[in-house]
Amino acid sequence: MTELTDITGPATPAEHPVAFPQDRTCPYHPPTGYQPLRDGRALSRATLFDGREVWLVTAHATARALLADGRLSTDRNRPDFPMPTARFAAVRDRRVALLGVDDPVHQRQRRMMIPSFTLKRATALRPTIQRIVDGLLDAMIEQGPPAELVSAFALPVPSMVICGLLGVPYADHEFFEEQSRRLLRGPSAADTQQARERLEAYLGDLIDRKARQAEPGDGVLDDLVHEQLREGALDRAELLSLAVILLVAGHETTANMISLGTYTLLQHPDRLAELHADPALLPAAVDELMRMLSIAEGMLRVALEDIEIAGTTIRAGEGVLFATSVINRDASLYDDPDALDFHRPARHHVAFGFGIHQCLGQNLARAELEIALGTLLRRLPGLRLAAPAEEIPFKPGDTIQGMLELPVTW
Repeated sequence: MTELTDITGPATPAEHPVAFPQDRTCPYHPPTGYQPLRDGRALSRATLFDGREVWLVTAHATARALLADGRLSTDRNRPDFPMPTARFAAVRDRRVALLGVDDPVHQRQRRMMIPSFTLKRATALRPTIQRIVDGLLDAMIEQGPPAELVSAFALPVPSMVICGLLGVPYADHEFFEEQSRRLLRGPSAADTQQARERLEAYLGDLIDRKARQAEPGDGVLDDLVHEQLREGALDRAELLSLAVILLVAGHETTANMISLGTYTLLQHPDRLAELHADPALLPAAVDELMRMLSIAEGMLRVALEDIEIAGTTIRAGEGVLFATSVINRDASLYDDPDALDFHRPARHHVAFGFGIHQCLGQNLARAELEIALGTLLRRLPGLRLAAPAEEIPFKPGDTIQGMLELPVTW
């Protein structure tokens, strides 16, 4: 097994750079076009939509080393920052809090948010998450099978949770869910830009209303408005940027993990039987599903200076992307990496990133996934697909991976 410090595997760029991103042929496996990248190399060359060539990181140890390297920037306003899609390029001039800023700005923003996303806070939210999950399943069961699990369960669970946490009215969920969808996978760059503008207008109005209140509500945005904004630690534009990333990331990623995680379990009946027999496996199962599914493909960076790694020089100004689905199946770290195995130590995966930009909401995400998947399987032990697996649509490779719909019965 390769240790974190073992990053000596040679970078042997393919003769022809691999197009990135690519669509998956199976929703829980990497694209077949990435297969040549799984030969033990640390870095390869990839081509983006606009023809730009970038470095593509494919080895686990190299990925963790680079993600912790301050010589790589995540500042999306840099002119040489890599743009993976036309939609991404359309909103590059929009401020992106947390994920799109470097230290010391990132550190300041993250320090403001950490108290709201600690393990203790996530644990305290578990009863609330359980009530939300039970209420949605009550409604599904009362209506009777079949059901479309994305709209009935996978999406509303994290939407309700993040709305309650942030202090966003859930009554508006259809609006912001639609704008989030268009932002992440709209049919055109113009559609993406318009969705971002609508989200900012909605959240800006919400922030202004909270600022006019004499007493704050009990949401994270209320705290930020009445403490950080009023004290001058944040300006309105920065707070708005934080609100957008927290709202969008707070429901999109978990919703996709619930839907794709359920589909994957239903396609692995032996593993599903294991969970039914031993629910204590659930925390390990969640991390193994995170590793295997790798729904957030292609973390983005640009080199600020030359970096020598794995026998290769990444030059200043070159783009660096991380092929998460390949990294999380590095055979030097994971035995039989394409298998779903709840007994392997999977916590070293990079599905939540690594380094200073590691996902702030991972404690909350784990709590939601454990409760949502565990309760779904416990209350609907006969859960199964209501359509042939190969006919169920899933998302394209240029967005967060997940199911577009998931018809189920029980």
